[in-house]
Amino acid sequence: MTDSDDDFYSRDRPADARLPEDRPRGGGTDNPEGGFRFLWVTVLVIFILVAIFAVFMLP
Repeated sequence: MTDSDDDFYSRDRPADARLPEDRPRGGGTDNPEGGFRFLWVTVLVIFILVAIFAVFMLP
């Protein structure tokens, strides 16, 4: 006699087999627009470095 999938997998499973979610849905960060500040600071730093390089390297 062969067991169905439900019978086979339910043998060693506890009565309450729910696992807590490791990545809850619908959340997100508290400040989703905070990442753009890092982007603009990076762009500004690169621009300043290029400007300094151009001033000192060009005759």
